[in-house]
Amino acid sequence: MAALSCCALLAQTLGSNLAFPNTTAYETTVSSYWSLQEVSLHPSCVLRPSSTNDLSTAVPILTSNKCTFAIKSHGHAPAAGFANINDGVTIDLTSLKTVSLSADKSVAHVDPGLSWFEVYSYLDKFNVTVAGGRNGAVGVGGLTLGGGISYIGPRVGWTSDTVLNFEVVLGSGEIANANATHHADLFRALKGGSNNFGIVSSISFRTYAQGEILAGNIISPFSQLPAVADAFAKLANATPYDPYAELVTSVAWTAAAGWGNFTHIAAYTKPETKPAALQPLLDVANSTNTLHITPISTWSNESANPLTERLFYTGTYGVSAVLLQDIVHRWDAILNSTAPIPGLIAWGFTFEPLPTVFTAHYKDNGGNPLGVTDEQGNMMVLLLSPVWNNTASDTLVVERAESLLAAADQAAKELGLLKRFRYLNYAAPGQEPLRSYGKKNFAALTEVSRKYDPNGVFQKLVPGGFKLWD
Repeated sequence: MAALSCCALLAQTLGSNLAFPNTTAYETTVSSYWSLQEVSLHPSCVLRPSSTNDLSTAVPILTSNKCTFAIKSHGHAPAAGFANINDGVTIDLTSLKTVSLSADKSVAHVDPGLSWFEVYSYLDKFNVTVAGGRNGAVGVGGLTLGGGISYIGPRVGWTSDTVLNFEVVLGSGEIANANATHHADLFRALKGGSNNFGIVSSISFRTYAQGEILAGNIISPFSQLPAVADAFAKLANATPYDPYAELVTSVAWTAAAGWGNFTHIAAYTKPETKPAALQPLLDVANSTNTLHITPISTWSNESANPLTERLFYTGTYGVSAVLLQDIVHRWDAILNSTAPIPGLIAWGFTFEPLPTVFTAHYKDNGGNPLGVTDEQGNMMVLLLSPVWNNTASDTLVVERAESLLAAADQAAKELGLLKRFRYLNYAAPGQEPLRSYGKKNFAALTEVSRKYDPNGVFQKLVPGGFKLWD
């Protein structure tokens, strides 16, 4: 059915929740995405449900009339169409933004339209936290359904490992609660299976006692690459790994200036000013050290990025200082021997430890489908993220990004350190992260999809994201 007709049908029962082009409400949603690719898409209307019942009413209307639609939390995934759509209906969940605590403060009930900053700001008052996103602007829904890496991840595992219940609207409009004892197969599938099963309308998370943390940036010059690689590997391979230590190490390259400084975004989720776990980073010559005691909410409140074209690519590798240096050297050779890309602002390269204390939680609370276990050893996740402002360069950027990722994969393969896993929240279109979970897990996800969504609503009518059916 034509998208405008779909919007007209929705208007009959949900008119006050609909927004159309050239209205403030419509433009607020369409302009709120993180990438220019998503902002450039124009749905025929935007539905902003104010309750789970609104979603339960809307979904059967959309499905029975074969209306295509997209599902948006905070729109942090940069690829075009992942959370927005041309001509169809975009369901903007940001009006669903209630957070509450159980009487004993052990469970947080969180709506998917909240940002993690909003969640932390509420929970900080009670000295508890949840395993949410490190960038406070990221939305609850997308991060959780893709697995989720948090500041307390080494203590508790993936964000999805800490979920106790998903409230989800299925393709039929039925409202289901999925947990370890009810719809347990759906519960497991949602902990990394993304938007393939329904629209999640509320999530209950286990909470953890949490006061202020130590956090800040440690900046070292690029000339310190060998020492930086050694320090990263020492922290990521520490035996035992201190579960209160969390690290993100980034470096950028621009055509004008070449390599920039290494920036360690370091955290220690206790209010200790000199934890031994972070000392390897401090032993490297640095120009800046902003480590300080702060609430998680304050530290997560990052400044907004300018609206540009963006893309994510990801890889996973065993931890090795030799590998880190080899990867950077291979990237340097590619970047300095290929023609400049018009409009390129920067290449961003980020490495994050994925230690066994983190992945050992894969069996917790019903398990997850990610296929990553502590038996695979300490790992590190790569996020490769180009930023540019010329749409005519889109193809060139993709080709260059794929060559850079291939170089990193090859370096890891030669050392026997290439891992199968592709973290969904960092994956590019075409990387097929769901298949990287392994054949058994992919088959189980597909089976759950066919059970709870037999008509393939979230395979056929929701084109965005990574799909299960061929």
